[in-house]
Amino acid sequence: MNLRIILILAILVIVMIIFLFGKNVYQRSIRVKQRLQMGQVFTNITHELLTPLTVISASVDQLREEAPQYDQNYDLMQMNIQRMVRLLQQILETSKSQAGELKLLVAQGDVMQYIYNTALCLQPLMNKKHLKFSIECNPQSMMGWIDTDKLDKIIYNLLSNAAKYTNEGEVTLQAWTSRNYDYIYIKVRDTGSGIPKEKMKKLFQRFYDGEYRQHKTIGIGLGLALTRDLVRLHKGSINCESEENKGTTFNIRIPITKESFRPDQIDEKHEINLTIPKEVITDIASTAADMNAMNAEMITNDLLVDDAYRILVVEDNPELLMLMHHILKSQYHVLVAKNGKEALKIIHKTPLDLIVSDVMMPEMNGFELTREIKEDPNYSHLPIILLTANTQEENEEEALKIGADEYLTKPFRLGDLRLRIDNIIENRRRAQQDFIQKIGESDIERQETLLSPEQLFLEKALNCIHEHLDDSNYDRDAFAADMGASSSTLYNKLRAITGMNVTTFIRDVRMKEARRLAEKDPSMRVSDLAYKVGFQDPKYFSTCFKKYFGIQPKEFMESLNPQN
Repeated sequence: MNLRIILILAILVIVMIIFLFGKNVYQRSIRVKQRLQMGQVFTNITHELLTPLTVISASVDQLREEAPQYDQNYDLMQMNIQRMVRLLQQILETSKSQAGELKLLVAQGDVMQYIYNTALCLQPLMNKKHLKFSIECNPQSMMGWIDTDKLDKIIYNLLSNAAKYTNEGEVTLQAWTSRNYDYIYIKVRDTGSGIPKEKMKKLFQRFYDGEYRQHKTIGIGLGLALTRDLVRLHKGSINCESEENKGTTFNIRIPITKESFRPDQIDEKHEINLTIPKEVITDIASTAADMNAMNAEMITNDLLVDDAYRILVVEDNPELLMLMHHILKSQYHVLVAKNGKEALKIIHKTPLDLIVSDVMMPEMNGFELTREIKEDPNYSHLPIILLTANTQEENEEEALKIGADEYLTKPFRLGDLRLRIDNIIENRRRAQQDFIQKIGESDIERQETLLSPEQLFLEKALNCIHEHLDDSNYDRDAFAADMGASSSTLYNKLRAITGMNVTTFIRDVRMKEARRLAEKDPSMRVSDLAYKVGFQDPKYFSTCFKKYFGIQPKEFMESLNPQN
């Protein structure tokens, strides 16, 4: 009896195990099927996206021929088309790898020359980050069998990663052969931030985001995972050695003999074309204009038109920064900065009317920059428009809570950005008209209406000028000293409140006071009136008076004198 029960229980356990195992296998097969289906979806989408990009690229080339004067704009378009194509190709290769459809097709040619030429394409990227970049191939020439398309992606991913995580120092690529010339070894070394030990285990995992947020850079977590798959596809090996704050080294070993590959992986009809890797990698725009030159251009123009609105654009993407500068400079004076820290330096030195800033930037992001500005009473009046690729509502709420005036998500139309800038400026103009009206009011009227910090600031400014009304030497520097502010801060405040620069504001107060004094004593001589409001030259005073009020001061006072 006991034996029968034990046997039944054993059968039940076996059945249960088989059931659970079968269920697990079934669920796993469903997940694999779904993953393959999603992979096919990504593959189809990628193919669909590559087609319109090809059309756009061809259209840009045609426009370059028809209207070559916009050459810089065409360069920007082609750079970003190349970037999108590379990203889509990487997604496509990853999808094929997951589905087991990644194929190898090797051809014979000069392996070392190909490696050297491919790595050299990343020189502009290294230059933009001021990194020392060296390529060493030993021997310099060596025939072998490789899949150039796959090797190109391996070299690009490793070198672009090295540049991404190295802020200063050097990046090196070394390539050499085994003693029997049957393998090539590639070593990519950088002196960057290194990889923490706890991160090393997940280094080649798909969608692992590494230290992207810490370095305030961009990544989708496919590069290293795809690199490993491509190396393994070659029946090669890859490993990584890294030490925090000292750097990282990737070591790759790949066979290059014909015998290492199956017949269906060998292309004997074609040789390696060394001219294929000819496109320079411009992920960090080597053609972007120098920011100092753009700022110098604004300052030069600003000397000519002091009343034009001054906008600071803060963006770490050099192509987008250059494009916004190019679009906005036709209407405004535009200064540029690539992060929040650089922006603050400009804000403290240069009079501004409005700030447009990206959110995700190195050094200091857009949220941090906004807080710094809004918490400083000298600059809190500056309106700020934030730009971001993050569409989550909580981010917009945070932006508005810390004082941003507008929040625009990427991708955005530059026309929408310009519309928001114009709306902010127009609202400021309406407020300025209200304040300008108060400049001509009596002290009692102003004291009854002036309550806000801006209004109190204006009251103090008016008092300073009235106290020195007859002082012709009272200029913007003396005015700023009396207000306890720097010249740039005084300009920013007055521009935001009244729409006038410092010199224009002083003259406006003098002219309105001249009219009030003339109305009070119409018999006063014009020269005496000029001296009372700080003009040394009565003729110049008369010219200014007519410009303001459309009538000569003498005629104005005669019209008021009841004896005439």
